[in-house]
Amino acid sequence: MTERILVIDDAPENLQAISTILRAEGYQVVVATDGTRGLDVLGKVLPDLLLLDVLMPGIDGYEVCRRIKANRDWASVPIIFLTGKTGTEDVVRGFEVGAVDYVAKPFAAHELLARVRTHLELARLHRENSRLLLNVLPAQIAERLKKGEGGVAERFDDVSVLFTDMVGFTPLSTKLSPSELVALLNRVFSAFDEVCDRHGVEKIKTIGDAYMAVGGLPEPRAGHLEALASAALEMLDVVRDLGSGLTMRAGIHVGSVVAGVIGIRKFSYDVWGDTVNTASRLEHHGEAGRVHVSALVAERLAGQFRCELRGDIELKGRGSMQTHFLLGPLGN
Repeated sequence: MTERILVIDDAPENLQAISTILRAEGYQVVVATDGTRGLDVLGKVLPDLLLLDVLMPGIDGYEVCRRIKANRDWASVPIIFLTGKTGTEDVVRGFEVGAVDYVAKPFAAHELLARVRTHLELARLHRENSRLLLNVLPAQIAERLKKGEGGVAERFDDVSVLFTDMVGFTPLSTKLSPSELVALLNRVFSAFDEVCDRHGVEKIKTIGDAYMAVGGLPEPRAGHLEALASAALEMLDVVRDLGSGLTMRAGIHVGSVVAGVIGIRKFSYDVWGDTVNTASRLEHHGEAGRVHVSALVAERLAGQFRCELRGDIELKGRGSMQTHFLLGPLGN
């Protein structure tokens, strides 16, 4: 993909020279003749990098940089000052307001290009690192870790927890090659990930052919139990529609949990507590093709979902507990 570079400078000859140099290297160039117009461009087209003059009519480059870094949608754009103001205090101020580099005018084309390439590559690596981090951690937790916050651990009083497990997976695994087995799980869990995204619930982890998701954290939200119940029912449809011979068993409970990040070299965001254990037991004692829920879950979903009383069952570590099967939304 061709990188887009925004150049903000009030001198037409500078815009022409810089644009010619950048376009000759294959970059897409957008220009603005002052800070106000530059901010307007940013509101419409987010560049991969910004070359910014300091002395301009209206708001100067320092103020433009400050406003960009204060805007959540723009803050990640790397900014290189390209200016004739080369005093030590000018350079220091440029870095203080958020620039990644400072190039003096008049400039050498090869030096400018070298700095542009360097900061575009650094920005690309930063985006890739962020993407990888988001693959294993919720976005809010990843952001807190990137800011240097350590020991992320919190108690949440109202969280819904879902466990699923593939029924028939073990015998099926003996008939498939390793690549076929992994491909099947990838199809299932990728579809589950999409279901979680649609319903605003958080995937926690997979263990073998088991999948765990939660509602109501890391940001508490109203309606998390309803969202997780809808997600569980949709996951049943995903597995059924695969036509692989697999069926799914699921369990849901709601209550308080402790959540936090563990690990040093490999981070993991996990959830602990009696609510988690109960949800896991409900899945284990459930039935293929059904979502097994606690009486508390059924009570809270009443009026929005249909549930069928299963009766009292013995749950390891919990004793006798009344449970239900989740059937679907009311009216369906």
